[in-house]
Amino acid sequence: MSPPRPRHIPVQAVLSLLRSKRDLHSSRSLLHPRKANITSAPSKFGVYDLILPSSASSYPSQFTKKRVHIPSTTGLPEYALTGSPTLVSSPSIKRGKELDAMRRSCALAARILEFGGSLVKAGVTTEYIDAQVHDKIVEAGAYPSPLNYMNFPKSICCSINNVVAHGIPDARPLLDGDIINLDVTVYLGSFHGDTSATFLVGNVDEPGRKLVEATRRALELAIAECRPGVAFTKIGATISEFAKAHSYSINQEFCGHGIGRHFHEPPLIYHFDNDEPGIMEEGMTFTIEPMLNQGGFRMEKWRDGWTAVTIDGIVL
Repeated sequence: MSPPRPRHIPVQAVLSLLRSKRDLHSSRSLLHPRKANITSAPSKFGVYDLILPSSASSYPSQFTKKRVHIPSTTGLPEYALTGSPTLVSSPSIKRGKELDAMRRSCALAARILEFGGSLVKAGVTTEYIDAQVHDKIVEAGAYPSPLNYMNFPKSICCSINNVVAHGIPDARPLLDGDIINLDVTVYLGSFHGDTSATFLVGNVDEPGRKLVEATRRALELAIAECRPGVAFTKIGATISEFAKAHSYSINQEFCGHGIGRHFHEPPLIYHFDNDEPGIMEEGMTFTIEPMLNQGGFRMEKWRDGWTAVTIDGIVL
């Protein structure tokens, strides 16, 4: 789950804005994406099902009224009951046992993500995947970090096709040819572990496969640049160079972030060319979450307050 990028705001003030996080995604709410006819006509971007606010409305939900179970012994993040996260103004440096705890949390998140990915196939709903992943997380003694973060209603984010980020699991069955990103974060032993991956549903066309592979490669190249003493701007520069060489744009509304005892901490990690200050230090932990687009980089937000989609209907 990526925080929005602030505009011309000092890093120290950034997280003071997270209480209005959803309102920062866009100044407009999307009723119907533009170029909706892309679903029926082939183009250089491929053929796929355009996700609309009405996409799940014709399917009966099996989980909407199901009570979310959290064992009483589970450690809870500070926002679990209130929906309001603690605001953090400076990066955290972790040592010794704190790093060990981070590794355990991240390792669990990776295992849960792999499990969620094993459920991805045509005909399966994202609300089913969410429910199964939720149960796996709590069985492991952890808490699903997205749940009730700023009142987010589910335990994972599921973003399909033209959905950029923060898709809410629903009753729409996955279709052959979809691409879906599962964003899984767990809270274990007082630390959050955050991970995501994009999965192919059945027979994805060549443009879709190339997009997924290019985004994965951009991430790998950015990770390879990370070491103490390197400027955070190197991450954005590396991703930008690769994306431009392959004719993709980069989403500029969301960014990676520091993570640890808090779900979102400084530093903010920009995935495009930028001149923001900051040097990587030993003991920092942060996410890199590049989002490449086939079309333009601009996006809009649905009235659910979370689902962010490309404004031209192009798959991400």
